[in-house]
Amino acid sequence: MRTLLGMFVIMAATVFSRSGAIPSTPARAPEGTAGVQVIEVTAKKYEFSPSPIRVKQGAHVQLKITATDHAHGFKIKPQPEGTHPADSPGLIFSSTQSCERIEKHQTETIEFVAKTAGTYPFKCCTFCGWHHKSMKGEPIVEP
Repeated sequence: MRTLLGMFVIMAATVFSRSGAIPSTPARAPEGTAGVQVIEVTAKKYEFSPSPIRVKQGAHVQLKITATDHAHGFKIKPQPEGTHPADSPGLIFSSTQSCERIEKHQTETIEFVAKTAGTYPFKCCTFCGWHHKSMKGEPIVEP
């Protein structure tokens, strides 16, 4: 009798939950990703793609950079082009920025808030071949 009652309770709960009689919890974005603009970037011999990258001022941005052919690097200036390095940063990073090495077929995430409008040059900072110095890109923060 107890087994039969238990099965009845389970079946009733299943029917009610599927019918909408029991309110369900609304779906939520994973913690830390709500309102984040995620941009997939590829790094391959002598280019970052896409470039330029356009974002809105105030946006919380994640650049997910994947090296497709061999190791590359990523280094970005926190001040907009045309300003002095001592000026306050226009990009606020979630972690300290230096040369971020990206191994072949690996992805690294660079996360920031685009506080100030402007153009922010970035470059490959891990030697990747003959035209390494021409491997550049830029996010453009639009007001």
